Amino acid sequence: MSAPTIESQQQAFRNGQILRVVNYHSTPAAGAEALEHELATYAEAFSPVTMEDLEALFETGEWHKDKPGVLPVFYEGYRNSATVAAPICDKLGLTAWFPVATRFLSTSPEHQETFARAHSIYLVEEDLAGERIAMTWEELNELSERHVVFPHTASHAGLESVLDDDDLQREVFEPKARMDAVTGQSAKAFVWLHGSGYGRSSFHDRALIGAGYTFLFSNTMIQRLPEPSPE
Repeated sequence: MSAPTIESQQQAFRNGQILRVVNYHSTPAAGAEALEHELATYAEAFSPVTMEDLEALFETGEWHKDKPGVLPVFYEGYRNSATVAAPICDKLGLTAWFPVATRFLSTSPEHQETFARAHSIYLVEEDLAGERIAMTWEELNELSERHVVFPHTASHAGLESVLDDDDLQREVFEPKARMDAVTGQSAKAFVWLHGSGYGRSSFHDRALIGAGYTFLFSNTMIQRLPEPSPE
């Protein structure tokens, strides 16, 4: 099979078969106006993408909306994801996606700066001005009612630091179990630090499938994971 041409990729994008994913991290209130302007531009040109939309696209290969889809993705679980980014997305009618490092949320506020600095969670000055840096589990539950929340490991880990079954339990299995218990839903997506994709490590791939995830977000694509093998 020949490689796709630029023209074929552009047509696939217009048809909605290629989604645009836009990544964010901390979204301080000082930048809210600029963020809203940027997201409003996306909202005008693109359609929101829910988890149901993503599942339907993978199942049918067809996009059912008039405009291509966009996923604004807000990483880590910052407090301002809930207080700044989510309200803007609500206002604009966008479905936001929140990959959360679950241990960040469970860390007491007085230790969140230390946790963030120890786990490659980057901070801006405004992050340090409030009583906490991370969102709460209650805020995550509220977000799950109108947006998509899913694990970004427990401690913002890359697969290169997850080396044995205990690491997998902590970073892959427990985040989903905790999130599902809080939201009453099933977290269907997952993302590693550094955006490692499926197929890089069978050890880690089997864990994602065994934990019950359906999608893996990577640096270049969203991948649908294989179904678990029957016993």
